[in-house]
Amino acid sequence: MEPIVIRDETVIPRKHRALQRIMLVCFGILFLRLYQLQLLSHTEFWKKSEVNSIRPVPKEAVRGYMYDREGKLVVDVGPLYTITITPYEFDTTNLPLLCSLIQVSKETILERLARGRAYSPFVPVKVKRDVDFRTLSLLEEYSYLLPGVGYEIESKREYHGGIIGSHLLGYCKEVSEAQLQNIGSSYRLGDVIGATGLEAKYERYLRGEKGYSFLLVNSRGQVIGPYEGGKRDILPKEGYDLLLTIDSDLQVLAESLMTGYRGAVVALDPNDGSILALVSKPDFDLRVLSGVTPAEVWNSLNANPEKPLFNRATMTRYPPGSTFKMLVAIAALDDGVIDESTVLSCSGGFVYGNKLFKDLHVHGRVEVKKAIQQSCNVFFYQLALKVGLQRLYEYGKKFGFGQPTGVDLAEETVGLLPSVEYYDRVYGKGKWTLGYIVSLGVGQGEIGVSPLQMARYTAALANGGILVQPHAVSGIYNKHTRSLELIQTQSKPIGIHPEVLTIVREGMRRVVEEPGGTGGMARIPGVVSAGKTGTAENPHGKDHAWYIGFAPFNAPKIAIAVMVENAGFGGAVAAPIAGKIIQRYLEKLQLSQQHTTLATNSSTKVQ
Repeated sequence: MEPIVIRDETVIPRKHRALQRIMLVCFGILFLRLYQLQLLSHTEFWKKSEVNSIRPVPKEAVRGYMYDREGKLVVDVGPLYTITITPYEFDTTNLPLLCSLIQVSKETILERLARGRAYSPFVPVKVKRDVDFRTLSLLEEYSYLLPGVGYEIESKREYHGGIIGSHLLGYCKEVSEAQLQNIGSSYRLGDVIGATGLEAKYERYLRGEKGYSFLLVNSRGQVIGPYEGGKRDILPKEGYDLLLTIDSDLQVLAESLMTGYRGAVVALDPNDGSILALVSKPDFDLRVLSGVTPAEVWNSLNANPEKPLFNRATMTRYPPGSTFKMLVAIAALDDGVIDESTVLSCSGGFVYGNKLFKDLHVHGRVEVKKAIQQSCNVFFYQLALKVGLQRLYEYGKKFGFGQPTGVDLAEETVGLLPSVEYYDRVYGKGKWTLGYIVSLGVGQGEIGVSPLQMARYTAALANGGILVQPHAVSGIYNKHTRSLELIQTQSKPIGIHPEVLTIVREGMRRVVEEPGGTGGMARIPGVVSAGKTGTAENPHGKDHAWYIGFAPFNAPKIAIAVMVENAGFGGAVAAPIAGKIIQRYLEKLQLSQQHTTLATNSSTKVQ
């Protein structure tokens, strides 16, 4: 007989109630979460959703222009077409077709795509810049086979007025990964950045601000169309324009006069340090670095033994030769070591210790003006010893040697101005003799200067003892606010007695204007000028030729330094170049003044 099972009917309702409670709790949690998502966190998640469905496409800004001191357009921009690939959309099975159309290797494209994906798979990657119209047409023809492939319109530099200006204007290049880590998020792979010269120094002004167009995409990343019909697009802002201090006609002349030479020319307005012309030779065509530079072109520029990429105007360290003699004379006169009438004898050489320091001529008894005029080495050998190394160093500092000029270019050397500490460090304390100082008297030995430093030194001699800051930009024009920001530069008095400068300047006048002067080939008809030649010894070859000068003598408008490598005597090679440049500039000033006078007279008659 089976046992009788008696069920408790109250057990089942209790289980139902427990299940109901669990379900109520679950639905309550879901409801609260839904409330949070729909109401409390709506804005946050809407923004995230929008980011996922809207793709920003950057639009490059037009780089700023450059104008010369007369308002002539020097640096312009033209269109440049760049092929892009959006990694998310691109089908790599079509890679062989793309490679054949744009003539880029498979490895290059894959490498750029990999770098692009690491950044964002939805942002277009630049794979080839500066393509021609034929290539664009082919891509359009095969566009149905190349999803994700497109192009952007960028800008490249164009140059006007016959200017080369490679070391002054500078060039741009594609930003490197190392730079991206240091310059922030405003740049991306494929962007260009100023690399040298003014392009680099004024990059933040010239570059402008990117714009963006926003595209609506679906969950698979496919483009549906412009977001809100393009109403939210951000237009790019053009870069600011630079107003340069250079005279483009003078720059072209200086470049032509230096053709076939190695060396540099720097011409300044001695009154404010404005750079009128700056040339380094050999140079290169900036147009080959505007857009895309083929590897073979870049390699040839770097491998060229003439070093065309090297800026000889600002980066060199040449001995100044006899052009340094005015500084030695100033130190001696200003310290009272000699006066205007002090006479020293020159027998064609100077013996110090067991060494003979030579001169090119026997000058006899000479005072300081005649010593500058005839470039008497023996006079300045003796003078350097009388002044002493420490004072020569201190006066050299006053004229800006051994330190940067503060020029607004991307690079410059400080040169070398030897001091007691320098000789102690290099040769050992107590192991060098005063014989080292003798050579400094004629700008030889360890001293090294750049042509830019020499032009600044010349400007100080011309303007009465004011050390100016060289600069190539006078103003920055904001096209959006239509405002002009003037560049502020610094100048400071050197602190030389005026009568000392008067004596030295007279010696420089005689160099050019009087018989027996070494700079007669820089003479300008109808204009009194002053200058100094220099022939700097070079242990690696023929001597370097120097000339520094200014004009007009009584009211200087231009100061210049010309250095020609391995060219021999400064008076024979560098002086004529300087004379032609000075003459052209003064003629332009005179013509401009005549036009101003005529315009003023005409206006007066009309009134």
